[in-house]
Amino acid sequence: MPVVIHLPTALRPMAGKNAKVPVTAKTVGEAMDVLTREHAALRQHLYAADGTLRNFVNIYLGEVDVRGLQGPATPVKDGDELLIVPAIAGGAPTAADELTREELARYNRHVIMPEVGVEGQRKLKRARVLMIGAGGLGSPMGLYLAAAGVGRIGVVDFDVVDASNLQRQVLYGTESVGKSKLAAAAARLKDLNPHVSVVPHEVRLTSKNALELFKGYDLVVDGTDNFATRYLVNDACALAGIPNVYASIFRFEGQVSVFWAAKGPCYRCLYPEPPPPGLIPSCAEGGVLGVLPGVVGALQATEALKLLLGVGEPLIGTLLLFDALGMSFKRLKLRKDPACALCGPNPTVTQLIDYDQFCAGRGQEAKPMTDVKVAEITVETLKEKMANGGVVVVDVREPHELEICRIAGTTHIPLGEIPTRYKELDPKAEILVHCRSGMRSMKAAKFLKEQGFQNVSNVAGGILAWAERIDTSLATY
Repeated sequence: MPVVIHLPTALRPMAGKNAKVPVTAKTVGEAMDVLTREHAALRQHLYAADGTLRNFVNIYLGEVDVRGLQGPATPVKDGDELLIVPAIAGGAPTAADELTREELARYNRHVIMPEVGVEGQRKLKRARVLMIGAGGLGSPMGLYLAAAGVGRIGVVDFDVVDASNLQRQVLYGTESVGKSKLAAAAARLKDLNPHVSVVPHEVRLTSKNALELFKGYDLVVDGTDNFATRYLVNDACALAGIPNVYASIFRFEGQVSVFWAAKGPCYRCLYPEPPPPGLIPSCAEGGVLGVLPGVVGALQATEALKLLLGVGEPLIGTLLLFDALGMSFKRLKLRKDPACALCGPNPTVTQLIDYDQFCAGRGQEAKPMTDVKVAEITVETLKEKMANGGVVVVDVREPHELEICRIAGTTHIPLGEIPTRYKELDPKAEILVHCRSGMRSMKAAKFLKEQGFQNVSNVAGGILAWAERIDTSLATY
């Protein structure tokens, strides 16, 4: 009778569900070769890339470990029984975790890397990553996480695709304009890799839903562009005990780090409080080089994959700075702040708070600020007042923005120069302030009110609203 090889439960699905396999052989090595030729899926589990038996796999001849005999050269005879005894950790891979022939072919360049291998690729297949935002940073992140085979990719977004997105958000094409970002993103990622699951969360992330959303994921990649959501993501990750792969971009510069309160500093250790509202413009106001989110988002995806695979040195306790103009990288060491309100030894933030209020300077841990009221007018009212005369319209955009479009008859003072040039304006005149969309102009209008200007109004919607409803010949951006 032939030699019989007994298989543990974990390996049986790869051997036709057989508990034992008879083979004809003269040595243990020959028996194992016959077994893995007949059931090729077993080989990647039993042997390393160099052809040697994996260290966590033991083979017994009867009750004796063959390593104490002659190893693979140990002779066997008809009727002998070999028992494969691999290390186990409380469970075997499920059928869903196993890689199909198509997946092995797709991920070939991963599988042949010793740092990844088949087991690493299975880790990625089991992994669950939540992307916050499907915009500039989310586009490369999503593409590379899906291409890498991350099994479940959740995406939180509630925006629609705009033509101005296409300069940098490479998930979308012209046909996507006007469509839900989530729908367009899910279709693109599934087309890139049908083996992954894309889970859309078409909601605005809030303090009420963040912890529930984060429960089902191993880590979060933060692709947001505002401070309120950034602090919310940081705090929710810390409370949920999962890593936060962070990045931010502006014009030609980017930052990347991994905030994991259990193992290092969090975002609050780096920035205990947000900057005053309006001090730092968003990408929508200040612009961003189209390729920059591609570079920085790819770095984020790299950090996420390293964490999921458990390889390399993630950017825990390190802030990576990228300067596209100088084509340079700098690494800054971050320390865990012993006074951190979230992850310090005596935390005061033990639950999620109102982050809009916090970042407006009126929330928990924030300094109180005067709430200056500024009237707002529509672009239709602006047109009427300009036709009647006697008003001063101040454009607070940057000089290069004027080259795209401007309203004739306006006075130009960039927002950053308002504090030094406001005396050029008549405090008794009716002042109407506008910018691109109404955010920067509101800050300028509040400043003027604080300096004693009584008759100041902000133009809601800015020049974008003017171009849409008053002068459709103007270019927009």
